[in-house]
Amino acid sequence: MSRLLVVEDDPDIALALRLLFSRAGYEVAHAGDGRTGLKEAYAEHPDLVVLDVGLPEMDGWQVLERLRDVSDVPVLVLTAHGQEAEKVRGLRGGADDYLTKPFANNELLARVEALLRRSSSGQNSWASQIYDDGLVHLDPTKRRVYVKGDEKRLTPTEFRLLNALVRHAGAVLSPNQLLTQAWDDPTGIGQERVKFAVLRLRRKLGWSDPDESPIESVRGFGYRYRRPSGDS
Repeated sequence: MSRLLVVEDDPDIALALRLLFSRAGYEVAHAGDGRTGLKEAYAEHPDLVVLDVGLPEMDGWQVLERLRDVSDVPVLVLTAHGQEAEKVRGLRGGADDYLTKPFANNELLARVEALLRRSSSGQNSWASQIYDDGLVHLDPTKRRVYVKGDEKRLTPTEFRLLNALVRHAGAVLSPNQLLTQAWDDPTGIGQERVKFAVLRLRRKLGWSDPDESPIESVRGFGYRYRRPSGDS
């Protein structure tokens, strides 16, 4: 049975969501504010988080940011705002899906089921060989990454994304190829997630300056990792 965490401060909406998910066969936990939701997520490791944006104590954007620093748990953002900028902000922050209130119960359930399927379908298996080019040292077995000897903490998706890039060093990988290899989700709005995931990955690895980053954006095609030797 999949365990869902609902982070929602409106008691009526929270009750409705708990009943909806419980009747659909899910185990449901609830938190009424952002800080409690974050603590619950750390402690209980839910299979999916349904996250409201307008929360007391700590808003949904802050919760999402902190979750993404340590976890790859699927997050479906619920908000009363339907503007394009809000949707982009959610995707940029690492949300897996976005639904505007008011929403249809069947649509919400369908989106939750889709996210859980993608999460549990299993990702592409990688060779266990260690990758080391003098700049990046990547150990798939131990799930550890070092840049110039300094260990970097990555989420599972970020690790798979970097692994895909370095294993195909010099080759340009399209967003669809990266989605297939890092998310196992080559369809839908997912392509936009690649852009934001690459930005987060560069930042965590200390390569925020795109001109100096070995992860290159190839306009109109995708992304490429350049080895330190300059091979392309």
